[in-house]
Amino acid sequence: MIIDCHECEHYYVTWDKYAPHGCRAMGFKSRQLPSMIVKKTPPGLDCLSFIKKKRKNKSK
Repeated sequence: MIIDCHECEHYYVTWDKYAPHGCRAMGFKSRQLPSMIVKKTPPGLDCLSFIKKKRKNKSK
């Protein structure tokens, strides 16, 4: 299972057209989602820095 970086507090979109995905926890940018890079790197584990984003309550 690949973790969805879009749901992580550490994920951000960069202005770099060659590396549009970034991870603040790991300190890198890449063309692919950071969780995919982590999964491909030995030992092939899921990202251990994942923290689910807290959603703002839009109802008042």
